Amino acid sequence: MHASSATAFWTIAPGTGALRTEPLPVPDEGQVLVRTLFTGISRGTESLVFRGLVPESQHQAMRGPHQQGDFPFPVKYGYIAVGVVESGRLAGRSVFCLHPHQDRFVVDEALVVPLPHHLPPERAVLTANLETALNGVWDAGLGPGDHVTVVGGGVVGCLVAWLAGRIPGTTVTLVDVLPERAQTAHHLGIGFALPDAAPANQDCVVHASGSPAGLATALRLAGVEAMVLEMSWYGDRPVPTPLGGAFHSRRLHIRSSQVGRIPPHRAPRWTYRRRLGVALDLLSDPTLDVLIDGESPFDQLPDTMATLTRQPGALCHRVVYPGAR
Repeated sequence: MHASSATAFWTIAPGTGALRTEPLPVPDEGQVLVRTLFTGISRGTESLVFRGLVPESQHQAMRGPHQQGDFPFPVKYGYIAVGVVESGRLAGRSVFCLHPHQDRFVVDEALVVPLPHHLPPERAVLTANLETALNGVWDAGLGPGDHVTVVGGGVVGCLVAWLAGRIPGTTVTLVDVLPERAQTAHHLGIGFALPDAAPANQDCVVHASGSPAGLATALRLAGVEAMVLEMSWYGDRPVPTPLGGAFHSRRLHIRSSQVGRIPPHRAPRWTYRRRLGVALDLLSDPTLDVLIDGESPFDQLPDTMATLTRQPGALCHRVVYPGAR
């Protein structure tokens, strides 16, 4: 029997979330009903949304594919959902969808992507972050033999470093202020350094710490004519950028990377779905489980989100839905 309602997580005020019951439509032809198994919390973006820090100028650009409500509040937001199709042509298949935190949802079949059979649904909560990291590696133009430093050992930074480390001949260093990130880097097969001990004269520095201090470190480590790829998003916070010192004499380049656009040199051939499929295939490596450092049940999500936005150093947090295991 088709359930007539679903429960979804909404942010209703700065730092305050709630679970709301809403109608669940009957799937039309070409649509699927998905029962959610897991969602992931994208800490950087979702923390800004949860605190109401999305700049007004970015309200439209930041809309999620199945977002309801408008920024700042109330808004149903999120884009990391893994579930099983209960009704539709893909019935019984585990799928990924860019959907907010909700226990059941109906979407067009074209908007879900079946998981590869070798990919556990539990690990698929890293999909959106890996897609972002893949886009970042493309934007950085990394190649064999490069010396690459990634500043910021959150999930995206770790995934960029892991991808870069798989390019033959690259030397990759993950830089973070937390010494415990050394163990994470070891699991991922890459080097690690605290900011004061990080190698200089790098061919490319990727910044993903979300802090102005991290950006200053990235600029300091870049070699002559090198690129600093900025992957952090600061919301409405002003960010001082140290453009004095050796910035001009080293002719540094600063470039932004954002997953919403495929790099121009790939756009004629690559679709978003093709990129997503590559991310899902790359997740076959169980090494990446080290990036999921916590989980909690869906019914605790309002409290979980409030805690995570105040908790420095957390990686990917997995939300577990009833019947997932």
